[in-house]
Amino acid sequence: MNDRDDARALGDAQIAQFIDQGFVRIDNAFPRELAEQGQAIMWHDLPCSAHDPSTWTQPVIRLPGYGGEPFRQAINTLVLHRAFDQIAGPGRWSPRDNIGTFPVRFPHPDDPGDTGWHVDVSFPGDDCDPNERHDFSAWRVNIVSRGRALLMLFLFSDVSEDDAPTRIRVGSHLPMARYLAPAGAAGRARMKLDKVGADCEVALATGEAGTVYLCHPFLVHAAQKHRGRTPRFMAQPSLGAGEPYRLERDDGAYSPVEIAIRRALGMG
Repeated sequence: MNDRDDARALGDAQIAQFIDQGFVRIDNAFPRELAEQGQAIMWHDLPCSAHDPSTWTQPVIRLPGYGGEPFRQAINTLVLHRAFDQIAGPGRWSPRDNIGTFPVRFPHPDDPGDTGWHVDVSFPGDDCDPNERHDFSAWRVNIVSRGRALLMLFLFSDVSEDDAPTRIRVGSHLPMARYLAPAGAAGRARMKLDKVGADCEVALATGEAGTVYLCHPFLVHAAQKHRGRTPRFMAQPSLGAGEPYRLERDDGAYSPVEIAIRRALGMG
């Protein structure tokens, strides 16, 4: 590792912020050029025109998962891989070759209908239909975040406060951990989280194209209505777990994700 690589690693203050607040923002996590290339691909796939707002007739359009270039490059930059090691732990995350789906949000007077507070589910429950691949209503989250190392927000367009930035309940990963703990390994599904972290300050996931937010998997967040002028392109992929998180380690080598959960539960 050279000095330039070391300069791109997260500092102690950023690690502490992640533990306390549940997220860290990384500016210039991937080049703007990749975001622009990705936008061009998505505009080609959208049933509307980038240059004609009269065709933006829906508040949100969900595009299917994207892999290949430039998306593979965007999610696999050196700075992100180093940050994954620092936040999730070396060997405790799985690399991705795709960035998943894009909910593209448009300036529109209608309610998009998907703005509830939630955490992203990560594994199927026993009551899931094995033949149904698109119904996640019975999927679950458990106290060691089975199947998910991190939640990530990838900004493929500039996002201001008016451009439907994701709302984040700062520090809500801590009461969320306490909510999940009694359910043990089985976890919880069909959760109503309006009250979990309701007293937390709300932050907005704004930034320039190329910005990435790395979030604790228990961070409570929500979409919102677009009040700006330019469509918002953002991916919300998970970082897969390379190995399960553990709340008891003989060597004490806890990752920041594990440290936050342990603190929430009064374990240290």
